[in-house]
Amino acid sequence: MPAVPEPLAELARRRNEPAVAQTLRSTAAAVLSYLAALWLSNAQVPLLAPLTTLLTVQVTLYATLTRGIRRVNAVVAGVLVAVGFSNLVGLSWWSLGVLILASLTAGHLVRVKEFVPEVAISAMLVLGVSVTRVAETALDRVLETLIGAVVGLLFNVFFVPPVWTRSASEAIEDLAGRLRNLIRRVGEELGSHKPVEDAAARLEEARRLDHDIVQVDASLVQAEESLKLNPRVKEGLLSRVVLRTGLDTLEICVVVLRVSARTITDLAKRRRNEPLFQPEEAAALEELFEHLAGAVKAFAVLVTSDVTADADTAESRLVEELSAAREARDRAADLLLLGVQNHPRQWQLHGALLAEVDRMLDELDVEKRSARLAEELDRYTRESSAPTWLTRLVEKVRIRVPVPSGPRKRREDSA
Repeated sequence: MPAVPEPLAELARRRNEPAVAQTLRSTAAAVLSYLAALWLSNAQVPLLAPLTTLLTVQVTLYATLTRGIRRVNAVVAGVLVAVGFSNLVGLSWWSLGVLILASLTAGHLVRVKEFVPEVAISAMLVLGVSVTRVAETALDRVLETLIGAVVGLLFNVFFVPPVWTRSASEAIEDLAGRLRNLIRRVGEELGSHKPVEDAAARLEEARRLDHDIVQVDASLVQAEESLKLNPRVKEGLLSRVVLRTGLDTLEICVVVLRVSARTITDLAKRRRNEPLFQPEEAAALEELFEHLAGAVKAFAVLVTSDVTADADTAESRLVEELSAAREARDRAADLLLLGVQNHPRQWQLHGALLAEVDRMLDELDVEKRSARLAEELDRYTRESSAPTWLTRLVEKVRIRVPVPSGPRKRREDSA
């Protein structure tokens, strides 16, 4: 049996990733729309149909019904602008500029938002391939666009895109793992002589971790969209809120760790030829950071677990780690206070480090997490029950029925 090529094997291994799944789905939908356009239209090469399908099929059903419709609107607007424009003037350098200007203006008028450039792209595409036979092909071009749009929408309706909460959970777990490792390394190095360069390197690691949150947030946004309007999902709101609040907490912890790394760097600048802390102080702080790293790990498992038993175990583990961390924090605070009383150098940096640890412990607290979940669920419920634009429009245009002035009105006045 011949060996499978390595690119195909890699594609098969990564078939559950959003980018790979979107590539396969878009390809299949584009081919189907091309076949449908060959059957339903008179065009011999209906490339506009698969083009529109590629613009319509999104990685989530919600994105298809929102962004996809705007993209279809942009393509149709561009086609209509090109058809009307070609009846007036031919294609030349100045007419091309006028066409682009008119297309971009039309894109803003029809409110296609971020897809305004696609109005001009569609207009140039149509004008370029049909400048000599516009009258014969105009309806076919519009029909191709509509076929591509309908096929793209129906494809995502009948073949519902997957739910991407797993990829978002993995991104959150990866972020928490790197945060945990950095916390542990910072704690292990507090008892030794730390050159300023090493402290600055840890600070740079914390900054990179802070910047990576943007990518995790993008993965979570995609997961949130995959839960909306998806018939596979029964409790999408709860999953969205749990992941979102979990990422918010980890983001705060990353920011606090970055500030702590800044504090340690400042301390290293002032203690170039000696350890940052005395042995007993360093041991207490290392224990504190070790439990803090364990709490981050348990928190990540808690917010990304789909199984109730695993979530209960993670919550119990989180409570234990937080309790141990607070005890270690109190011991470290007593030792640091004693040291400051004997040698009050850079006492403000000691206090700042303890305050930053307190902030992280407070953010990971189980009760605070429960309260935040309840607040977010209430907020989402209020927003979902708020009147939509359609109900507000109905209220504005509602016609009040005038009160009759006949015998009934007179009886009411006499009463």
